[in-house]
Amino acid sequence: MKRIEDVIIKPVISEASMDMLSQEEGKAKKYVFHVHSAATKPEIAAAVEYMFAGTKVASVNVINMKKKPKRMGVHFGYTSEWKKAIVTLKADSKPIEFFDGMAQ
Repeated sequence: MKRIEDVIIKPVISEASMDMLSQEEGKAKKYVFHVHSAATKPEIAAAVEYMFAGTKVASVNVINMKKKPKRMGVHFGYTSEWKKAIVTLKADSKPIEFFDGMAQ
């Protein structure tokens, strides 16, 4: 990786990721991000702490999402492969404000 800003591509907003986010008060929260395919766990943790000031990363879990076959009429293709990171923050860490309005 050349720059720390290139590690995190975008947040993943889905039902499952919002369920991880809306846990009880006082517990560590989990955030899901679409990350660069060559990013490692330490790079992802450093990028989250750099981009969202005041956060402390407890752990990072990484999942390689495989391509899936898709059809649209007679046209056949595949979805793209990508890497997903589940970032767990420490309990005393500041939450990420971007997700505050989404979780209910």
